[in-house]
Amino acid sequence: MDSAFLITAFATLFVVIDPPGLVPLFIALTQGMSNDRRRAMALRACIIAAVLLTLFGLAGEAILGFIGISMPAFRIAGGILLFLTALDMLFERRTQRREGQHPDPDHDPSVFPLATPLIAGPGAIATMILLMGQSGGSWPAALAVLGLLWGMIVVTYLFLLASPPLERLLGRTGTIVITRLLGMLLAALSVQFVIDGVRQTGLI
Repeated sequence: MDSAFLITAFATLFVVIDPPGLVPLFIALTQGMSNDRRRAMALRACIIAAVLLTLFGLAGEAILGFIGISMPAFRIAGGILLFLTALDMLFERRTQRREGQHPDPDHDPSVFPLATPLIAGPGAIATMILLMGQSGGSWPAALAVLGLLWGMIVVTYLFLLASPPLERLLGRTGTIVITRLLGMLLAALSVQFVIDGVRQTGLI
């Protein structure tokens, strides 16, 4: 199995799901909650997100075929979508949207907005379909991608659990710096998705 593909898949999932970037929002949405309830919220959100992304990873291409969308076309569209996400990260619009939401002590944010659209958002769904398509129909490669996804969900869960000390450690400036770096990486990866999609059309 190509190690470069696995590294790219891991980097893409990490950038798109962005566990460090979820820390400020998780803190804001769970203010005033006990540690036990915070852990329950984080676990529920991660499980729901993992199920959604796994389903789209396994059946997304079949759904596309049913409605007549080719994989190269979706690869190009997914690359454009990821690039727009990267722009949000680079120009802080993503952070502003997250921080602009206000906590509600009586609301359960684990399904919305934590599980979806923040963890299993459009970018993550598109990424899973693209990565599973890149596996070339090989079950070992597909299982490796799913394994990376589940591993990334575990990483996300750990970030959510460690959000209070991480917030104190990084501060707002540290979180913004990390978001900017991840945005640059995502921009480059999204352009590569578009290039790969155009190549598969036979135009270049």
